[in-house]
Amino acid sequence: MDNTVGEVLSQNGLKQLRIAETEKYPHVTFFMSGGREEEFPGEDRILINSPDVATYDLKPEMSAYEVKDALVADINADKHDAIILNFANPDMVGHSGMLEPTIKAIEAVDECLGAVVDAILAKGGHAIITADHGNADVLITEEGKPHTAHTTNPVPVIVTKKGATLREGGILADLSPTLLDLLGLEKPKEMTGTSLIQK
Repeated sequence: MDNTVGEVLSQNGLKQLRIAETEKYPHVTFFMSGGREEEFPGEDRILINSPDVATYDLKPEMSAYEVKDALVADINADKHDAIILNFANPDMVGHSGMLEPTIKAIEAVDECLGAVVDAILAKGGHAIITADHGNADVLITEEGKPHTAHTTNPVPVIVTKKGATLREGGILADLSPTLLDLLGLEKPKEMTGTSLIQK
């Protein structure tokens, strides 16, 4: 796969960071790079170990606080132009189908994401916040049983750029063009999506 977002960032001389805990590390590296294992020039990676527990409902915060601490330190050090982050909790704890642990997981991510976004905004940056699928949004079936699978519900997208208006009907393929748009870069012809930011 040519001209993934990581490759375009690299070709434009931008520094990028991929960060996640173990459970979602391949999602921010291998999958985001179109099946490429190697780092692009200018790409750094931070892997935070996921907790060693039988199931994540036993530790619903997982390693979100460690991911947050490492990322805020990196943002404050002005090392990277673009960051790709994944908090594992909503998906991994959501798979338990257990309401209370999933609420705790979401609360942990809410706190950690707030600190990350505050750090980004303090540096004059922008954030795109979304999910690639639902899971924690439905935990109980209509029959009252635990729901442990992904959902096909639409997911929210938040772009923190002041004054930005997002168009309706976005898809996952629109996220990379949106990131490139925020950075003032042209999207390559290989990207079939379009920026979510209305002009």
